[in-house]
Amino acid sequence: MEVKSGIKFEQEERYKRNILLAGVGTEGQEKLFHASVLLVGAGGLGSPAAFYLAAAGVGRIGLVDNDEVALSNLQRQILHATLDLGRPKVVSAGEKLRALNPDLRLDLYQTAFSRENAVNLVKNYDFIIDCTDNIPSRHVINEACLKMNKPFVYGGVLAWAGQVFTVIPGKGPCFRCVFRETPPPDAPTTSEVGVMGTVPGVIGVLQAAEALRFILGIGELLVGRLLVYDALSAGFYEVQLERDPACPDCSSYARG
Repeated sequence: MEVKSGIKFEQEERYKRNILLAGVGTEGQEKLFHASVLLVGAGGLGSPAAFYLAAAGVGRIGLVDNDEVALSNLQRQILHATLDLGRPKVVSAGEKLRALNPDLRLDLYQTAFSRENAVNLVKNYDFIIDCTDNIPSRHVINEACLKMNKPFVYGGVLAWAGQVFTVIPGKGPCFRCVFRETPPPDAPTTSEVGVMGTVPGVIGVLQAAEALRFILGIGELLVGRLLVYDALSAGFYEVQLERDPACPDCSSYARG
């Protein structure tokens, strides 16, 4: 197969709309092909994020999830279908992603993301996407990424709203600077108050966009900026974030 600029001709056709973009071209597409992204969670946020990363031509994607597909997932977790009920989410998701892009190198981790395995997982990827649904897991992601100097993007959803921001170790605030404490037991969750399925769709796509901008080295990342989405008003607004000098996570790693 003849190769032009390191990209096969059939790949040029697949990614033509990417390659036409100013700031991408064949060189940027090659960056995507050689990049790796780890998604912690293959549910409401992980589904759209993984789909669009695979479609964009990110060469290697890792999925971490220990859950099985449930009927209540299907309202928003678009990587899964009715026939997948009871199957491991990473297996279901992996089939859809491979069907979309056969060139994709896919790592499936059917395990819970924990302090015991976090560092070993994140160290092998260029960018991490937090697609979890609880603060303790997000704190573990934050600690592991700071320790291994890995960038990651947080996304959270509840009811009709969502939010997203990116953490680059050494630049701006980390996750614990913003969300210091674990919420109280009576804090609302999506299993109690619900979530409109399109909200994680929007936030997951924004997370994928952050990963793509980081890999390509273009645009402005959401570092120090919390982007909030209100689906009821179809509005977006930003909250400026500051690093906490007393943060137990990033202050510790800054001191080495």
